[in-house]
Amino acid sequence: MTEGLQARFGKRVRDTPIAEQAIVGMAVGAAIQGLRPVAEIMFADFAGVCFDQIVNSAAKYRFTSGGQTSVPLTICMANGSGAGFGPQHSQMGENWFLNIPGLKIVTPGTVEDHYGLLRSSIRDDNPVLFFTHKNLFALKGRVPAEPSDEALIVLGQASVVTVGSAVTVVANQQMRHRAVEAAQLLTEEGIDIEVIDPRTLVPFDMDTVITSLSKTSRLLVVQEGPPDGGWGATLVSRVASQHFELLDAPPTLLASDNISVPFAASMELASIPDAARIATAVRQLVAY
Repeated sequence: MTEGLQARFGKRVRDTPIAEQAIVGMAVGAAIQGLRPVAEIMFADFAGVCFDQIVNSAAKYRFTSGGQTSVPLTICMANGSGAGFGPQHSQMGENWFLNIPGLKIVTPGTVEDHYGLLRSSIRDDNPVLFFTHKNLFALKGRVPAEPSDEALIVLGQASVVTVGSAVTVVANQQMRHRAVEAAQLLTEEGIDIEVIDPRTLVPFDMDTVITSLSKTSRLLVVQEGPPDGGWGATLVSRVASQHFELLDAPPTLLASDNISVPFAASMELASIPDAARIATAVRQLVAY
């Protein structure tokens, strides 16, 4: 994704060794000193190597300095399964950081969202973890030929991808596209679902989800990655505890199987929600 940047921008772009602790450590220091660095970790899985610097330095520095120092840092990482990279290069690392105050978490699902959210992330005065799904690298889209503020997307603003009244389906990144496929299948059966892409997990646009639930009264959250401790389980919990009166059926989470991502292609694909599984989950909610 960074091909050609060093030739164009020179010393502003550092071609570093693949040493995550060094990359993030220097980026945190640069941010504290007033720059707006963008650090790239090739695979989100290796955020574990520099976990301490992200969690105990970047996320907490503004708080522990009493607001005297901000950390305007963006860390870009490639996440996700379905591309045959095996269990150590296919995880959904964003779920690891949901419990850390001070971090913003961005998960774009389209080319346009990637452009608008990345520009907003770099401008933000807080550390932002920016996850790009590997299986979406080949997506096509339109971005401005020149930098454009009109294309900026506010962090914490969800996107209503398809409009419907039967079930609210919340899904991001690869699952967003599979939910749209499911919506097309279900339309033939007379079931119209409303697909919402949160785009950012922190901050999370709860208002858009609740507005949709007020219409559909049924919620399906589709999350890539194991079910426990993820953003999907958090959303289901919030809706059940804070908006129970809106529901006509139990809020449901459809996630990947609770296993390490297999390397074998057939097993990997079978472990991740697809359009058919999403459609089945919707039918169960409609029939409840």
